[in-house]
Amino acid sequence: MDRDDDSREQIERLEAQIDDLVARLESCRKFILVSRIAIVAGAVLLAALLLGVIRFDPTEMIAAVAALLGGIVGWGSNRSTAQEAAADLAAAEAERKALIGTIALRLVPERPTLH
Repeated sequence: MDRDDDSREQIERLEAQIDDLVARLESCRKFILVSRIAIVAGAVLLAALLLGVIRFDPTEMIAAVAALLGGIVGWGSNRSTAQEAAADLAAAEAERKALIGTIALRLVPERPTLH
């Protein structure tokens, strides 16, 4: 029974780790979305400035380039973090599944229902 208790504690630890990894993945997805929006906004503003649709202003040009580059950096950084978290999540879930398989489960007898 002691081994089962250790396995259960490890499973609980893994489930907490899995919850943290899922939260990290969700956070990365949100930042990736914001980064994509910044890339599109920066590209549209930059194109509008260069094509003369908007009167050229150096401040707007700097803002467009900053949004474009910042979006690219944010997207790439969060994409790699999300990939690492997904790999860690898959490993933790596989380990949890293996531990569950080692526990000696007991059958609970069916009780008649009272309705």
